[in-house]
Parts: sequence; structure tokens; C-alpha cells
Amino acid sequence: MKASHWSYSYTLKTPAGTSRGVLTAKPAHFIDVESQGVRGHGECGLLPGLSVDDRPDYSEKLDQICGELRSLSDATWADWARQRRLDPEWAATWVEWPSLVFAVEQALLTWADRVRGGDGNRLADTAFARGEAGIPINGLLWMGSSCYLHDQSEARLTEGFRCLKMKVGALDFAAECDVLRHNRSLDSGLELRVDANGAWSGAIALERMEVLRAFALHSIEQPCLPSDRAGLRAAAASGTLPVALDESLIGVHREADRDSLLDEIQPQFIVLKPSLLGGIASSEDWISRARRRGISYWITSALEGSVGLSAIAQWASTLPDLEGYQGFGTGSLYTNNLPARTEVRQGQLWMK
Repeated sequence: MKASHWSYSYTLKTPAGTSRGVLTAKPAHFIDVESQGVRGHGECGLLPGLSVDDRPDYSEKLDQICGELRSLSDATWADWARQRRLDPEWAATWVEWPSLVFAVEQALLTWADRVRGGDGNRLADTAFARGEAGIPINGLLWMGSSCYLHDQSEARLTEGFRCLKMKVGALDFAAECDVLRHNRSLDSGLELRVDANGAWSGAIALERMEVLRAFALHSIEQPCLPSDRAGLRAAAASGTLPVALDESLIGVHREADRDSLLDEIQPQFIVLKPSLLGGIASSEDWISRARRRGISYWITSALEGSVGLSAIAQWASTLPDLEGYQGFGTGSLYTNNLPARTEVRQGQLWMK
């Protein structure tokens, strides 16, 4: 086995307003492996300020995980590939470094595709992965002025999106309601989602969700901070708007803690970002626990480039109960993305 890593920096076409400031660039790291003369690769989707593995010793951990991969036998790696999953005990030792685990999962799947004679781009045997079907996705509205949000809304509709997702909690609330009112007036059948990124206290969340009810929203993501479980529980129980947990899932690794979180808050949805949650196996564990409780889910990318985005979307296409709009509309953000593997057509993501 051979294994190495390299770094890259994506440059955004337009500065993107997020709940953690304005992004103009995003760091990226890649893990390359080679076994039996065949190569595999994966993207580490590190998101500064949000990933639990956004730590000063990240480069050291990249060195360490590559060292561990080099110590594996070709037979062990091939066995993992036959099962299409990493050894659970090995992966468990890296639970605090979710973006690294997901990158190794990608490397395993791209390697397996090349062993089968592919080009390393088809990671699943689904209609989406074969380029025969698309995945409906939401059109994301980046934070900005009311005029900027209005312009984005109309652009997304022109592009064929039937679901718009808007960040709230950053502007004056009345201005945000004005944008939502405008979006609802554009098309009464449009699906509207909002994401507060934990902007409100429990009491304010309940007040504002009551106001937001008028816009017939699909859901609200993370109305309160992950630490405010009482506020989130009250929001989910209010019946005002369906509540989705996003940031609350990050860093929750133990099975008992995952069960406790879902049982305590009882959200209507969970939002899964594999790069932040520990990859495919970890995300599927969240889905299994949610299913048992009647909680629905959707999948979202976390500003990965073309390599990571393609892997997330292909994995999502294997899920038997994947429904609704997914959050995969980040593939064209960068001026220097690696060669595109997907494209958006009329509000759907397709493999190229």
C-alpha cells in the first residue's frame, strides 16, 4: 500500500455570506492511495469554524492516517473494498477526525471502481451514478442584502429550481420576512426552507417561528444552538414549523449520545453532511436511528469541490428512502474547482 496527501485552496467566484462570516476561499486536502498498481483518492471536506477536526494539528493527522494506510496489506485493503466499507474497528479509532474518515471511504470506492475497469468516478451502481437520472436539489440563497436575496430568488427560479433554501437570523427579521413574502408570491407551489444556524434563543425562536408560519415553509434548520437542547425541544414540539437538526449532530459520536439527542429533542428532520459526521457509515447510522423514530432526513454537501460532492451525491442515490430536495447545489462555487463530475440541470444534479 502507498498513501499520501496534498493540499489545495478553492477560490470562490463570489464572496459567500455564511453564519460564520464571509468566505472568499476554502481549504481542501486530498488523500491518495495505491494498491496493486491501482490508485484511489478522496477529498477531506474540512469546513473551518464548523468541522470538529478543524484543529491546528490537522496536517499531523493527515501524515498519521496515511502512515496507517501504508501499513495495511494489499489483501486487507482489497477485503475492505469487497465489502465496500472500512473496517469498523479501524474507523472507530479516527472518530474525532470525520473528514479524514470520509476521504478514506472515497479513496476505497474510487479504487474499487478502477479495479473493475472504471475511471474512478462511478462509486455506486444507481441510475444517478450511471447518468440516467437526476437528484432534485434546493437552490441556496446566500446571505446578503434584501435586494441581493430578491435577485438570487428570481435567478434560481429561472434556473429551474422548485425549492429555495434561505439563511435567516443575520438580517433584520422584518427584512427576512419581506424576502420570504416575495418568494412565496413568486409561486405558491414553491418549497421554501429556512436555516437559522442556531441564531436564536429558545423564546425568540418560538416567537419568530409563529411569524414564519404564514409563509408555509417546509422546515426550519437549527433554530437554536446545539447547546440549547431545551430550546430545540420546545421548537420541535411547538407544531409551528417542522424542525431539522444540523449542527446538533456534529461531534456526537457515541451510539448512546445519538439516541439521547434524538429522543430528547424529537426533531422532524435531520440534515446529514458526511464530511462533518464521519462519512458514509456514520451517516447511515444516523439514518437508521432516525428511521426507528419516524424522523425524516435529507443530505447536504459542505462546500466540497467536485470530488467530494460527486461522492456524497452518489452515496445518497443508493439510499432506498431518499425523498425530497437534497442540498447539492455547491458544485459551481469555485473559479478553480477540479474537473467537474456533476452538473445542475433544471434544479436537479446530474452526473456528467
